[in-house]
Amino acid sequence: PDVKYMILLGEVGGTEEYKVIEAVKDGRIKKPIIAWCIGTIAKHFSSGVQFGHAGASANADAETAAAKNKAMAEAGIYVPESFNDLPATIAEVYNDLKSKGIIGEIEEPELRIVPKVRRPKQFICTISDDRGEEATYAGFPISSVATPDTGKGIGDVISLLWFKKQYPKWATEFIETVIKTVADHGPAVSGAHNAKVTARAGKSVVEALVTGLLTIGPRFGGAIDGAAKYFKYADDNDLTPAEFLNYMKGEGVPIPGIGHRIKSLKNPDLRVTGLMNFAAENFPATPLLDYARTVEALTTSKKENLIL
Repeated sequence: PDVKYMILLGEVGGTEEYKVIEAVKDGRIKKPIIAWCIGTIAKHFSSGVQFGHAGASANADAETAAAKNKAMAEAGIYVPESFNDLPATIAEVYNDLKSKGIIGEIEEPELRIVPKVRRPKQFICTISDDRGEEATYAGFPISSVATPDTGKGIGDVISLLWFKKQYPKWATEFIETVIKTVADHGPAVSGAHNAKVTARAGKSVVEALVTGLLTIGPRFGGAIDGAAKYFKYADDNDLTPAEFLNYMKGEGVPIPGIGHRIKSLKNPDLRVTGLMNFAAENFPATPLLDYARTVEALTTSKKENLIL
């Protein structure tokens, strides 16, 4: 009831706007609609051109922006002469409804006044610092870890930037091994797919990359976070592997990190095997890994593909 008029912004391609037209004609929509279908420039191209985030294009004359705008105007929808005239059309409809008492005065929100003189602020970063003669990572000069002659690798830099301390060699080598192991996760996963769609829409490399990264969540890349969460819970609460399995069953959640579609005890994932062997040979202790392998022994006793 509080909605007095609606604004519709359509695009070239598809027929969704015609559904709105039919709703106006048969009386299902009685309130004023201000509409504009973008993509009218398409008529100036000699061949088909794609628009929008999904590569929208007109596959028939009725799907062109010009045809849709014409049809909406004929149905009584307020359609401006051009996109630039849209604000004026909105103002026209608003003022008309206001004069008829249908819509009241809109109170403008109170704006905070920016002080003319701002107090100086010092921004402090606990990771990197560029106040001295040379920028540092967690207190270490960049030249001491970044140049080839230092013998340091990306694992050393990550340990300083992420964990704010210099990890021992076995730990930084493990970080680098993990990065090399999981660098390529295949071209068909959702993150890679979204990145390709974004690039296909003409966006920049950075925008395509960010789109793929933002896909990371419970259904894509979430098994790592889930495994850390639940295995840590089991360790913190001193659950035996059998108790842990019963707990996960009670939660109705498959154990993250356990199970594979094509790998099994007879055909293990060599990436996982390599990481476990590295940890066993180089880590001072591997209590969580040992616990996970005990859990794996129980799950694979039921089905061979329920492996880490």
